[in-house]
Amino acid sequence: MPTIPETLTTWQSSLCPRIEVGSLLARNPVAHKWKATFRSLELRETLFWRIHDLLTQTYELHLNNHALGARILLRSAVETLGILIYLNQSIEAVVTGNQNFHDFSDLTSRLLLGSRDKSTNYQAISILSVLEKCEKTYTGIMGLYATLSESAHPNFYGLCFGYSKTDHENYVSEYSNYMTSLYADKLVPGVELCMLVFDHEYNTVWPKQFEQLEVWIANNDEMLEATKNGV
Repeated sequence: MPTIPETLTTWQSSLCPRIEVGSLLARNPVAHKWKATFRSLELRETLFWRIHDLLTQTYELHLNNHALGARILLRSAVETLGILIYLNQSIEAVVTGNQNFHDFSDLTSRLLLGSRDKSTNYQAISILSVLEKCEKTYTGIMGLYATLSESAHPNFYGLCFGYSKTDHENYVSEYSNYMTSLYADKLVPGVELCMLVFDHEYNTVWPKQFEQLEVWIANNDEMLEATKNGV
């Protein structure tokens, strides 16, 4: 398996610089007249840019023994990974007839444009709801996220356990930064796992699902037009 720096370098050279709508229409004019396909592609590429940025900074913090910041950023990377997994699951659900296409179209809007502070007109989807869906494909992702969240929040592991030690017999508490000694050896496996799953979802799962979605839309275009217009 490539090292983390090697993967980050490969990813850097693979980041998509632009999407041209004209090329999509030339590829499949029926499928790409629907905005959901563009939003799906836009999601895929922005997620790639984001996770590359997050994991680059995660690893830099790790190398400089900033364990807490590294774990918080890794937590954000897991969230980003979760969105891609969820997108791929939703595309598959449309193609297999288990999700309404127009509902899926609305979903892509919320995933791409959603906000919590009402800065957009779309309500963001709860990341916990997304990760619960991901758990069906990748057992353990919720557990990883929960563990990282304990460091991110000022709960026991992110507060008392990370910065204090108590001698209960002598009633003495000593304070220091124990985060690196506690968590440094766990950071690299977490980053590698995140990279491995993202690479699979981005390079293997998504292209296959997207091509199937294009074919499905082209084959069902009349039905989609009728249902869109309420007929």
